[in-house]
Amino acid sequence: MKVTLNWLRQYVDFDWSADELADRLTMLGLEVEGIHRIGGEFEGIVVAQVLTRDKHPNADKLSVCRVNDGQGE
Repeated sequence: MKVTLNWLRQYVDFDWSADELADRLTMLGLEVEGIHRIGGEFEGIVVAQVLTRDKHPNADKLSVCRVNDGQGE
């Protein structure tokens, strides 16, 4: 069964890393087949809020957007 750390933390209060949790579960006799880390593999990704979207003056299938990335527009 695959579970996320966030899901497990909803039911159990712990502050261990994924590796430490796996070690503790193994010591209790529960089998941990593996740990899969997702996310955090990308650099330079910026999440922004789209403030406005207007039609591009010279193209039918393009838009001109004004965005806010938290650093200003």
